[in-house]
Amino acid sequence: MFSSRLHWDLRPNRISLALERVRATGTTILDLTESNPTCAGLLYPAREIVSALGDPRCLVYEPTPAGSAVAREAVAGYYAARGTNVDPQRIQLTASTSESYAWLFKLLANPGDEVLVPRPSYPLFDFLAQMEAVRVVQYPLVYHDGWSIDLDALVRSVTGRTRAIVVVNPNNPTGSFVKRREVEALVTLCRGPGIAVISDEVFADYTFGPDPERVSSLTGIEEVLTFCLSGLSKIAGLPQMKLGWIVIGGPAALRREAVAYLELIADTYLSVGTPVQHALPRLLAAGSQVQQQIADRVHENLAKLQTLIGPDSAGQLLQVEGGWYATLRVPRTRSEEDWCLELLERDSVLVQPGYFYDFESEAYLVLSLLTPPEIFRQGIDRIVAEL
Repeated sequence: MFSSRLHWDLRPNRISLALERVRATGTTILDLTESNPTCAGLLYPAREIVSALGDPRCLVYEPTPAGSAVAREAVAGYYAARGTNVDPQRIQLTASTSESYAWLFKLLANPGDEVLVPRPSYPLFDFLAQMEAVRVVQYPLVYHDGWSIDLDALVRSVTGRTRAIVVVNPNNPTGSFVKRREVEALVTLCRGPGIAVISDEVFADYTFGPDPERVSSLTGIEEVLTFCLSGLSKIAGLPQMKLGWIVIGGPAALRREAVAYLELIADTYLSVGTPVQHALPRLLAAGSQVQQQIADRVHENLAKLQTLIGPDSAGQLLQVEGGWYATLRVPRTRSEEDWCLELLERDSVLVQPGYFYDFESEAYLVLSLLTPPEIFRQGIDRIVAEL
């Protein structure tokens, strides 16, 4: 009696079952998968955040489909502080990046159309696309002393039903940014058939060193219809505030039409709360303190990981340019799942297997650099001992 879009197997996997068993024993687990900044031991400016939500204007409901002017101007200010000029009229507020994807799939695709997404990458794409009756087609990222888009494979992935190409910049979990030549190739590929580009930039503020070839944001692209996504969840460590946004770019006529249709979609749902919109300028200011703590944390943990996983280790730390995650290649003496189960059941260390992110081969472990440093150090020590 339920929709065919909800066809997933809801049974827990072996790692989830093992985690339940270990927790039931009362064993302290070193969780190296922590991705929730509000549970990662960070110090939040609580008074500023709470007071920001006490604006009396919240008592009046004035629905604005694209988002309130004050909120969109605050988003434009966020980009201006990073050297990018974004007209507030090009900004569409949403409740989250996931909702942004859902609205863009509605905007761009008919049932059965295709969106191209990177592999490995964010594991939620299949769910988001399937719920919109859209088909996901993966294109590969390849690793040769650093990650890059397999441009030949990307070209081969395009069909007559391709409506958008998604880039995650930096990628989750590989931490790789798109480079100038890749953006140029992407624009050339999309211009002729009228394919849109969706750039997920939620981790763009977290970088590990400069790179002149890196493109940190696609907001300046004018040749093809482009949608750049971000929000409070990552840039301010405030996922509970439920506010994201889309910056619409591209040729003027197409951009205006996209803005109008997105406002129509938004007007249908009106999902963004009034309090968070009025609070946004202050939340962004307060969130900058949280962002700095996160940046310090991920830098510290990455440096520790680079020290402990040296050239003589049986594991290999893959190059990472930004974001909150690191990837460790481990010997194929057992499957990724077995590596995770061994570490959990014998060493009380929780990590994620690469197949959660659709790595094309084995064996990879994905570690969260957001983990509190002492827990991270203990967990890595135990992984090194296993290696």
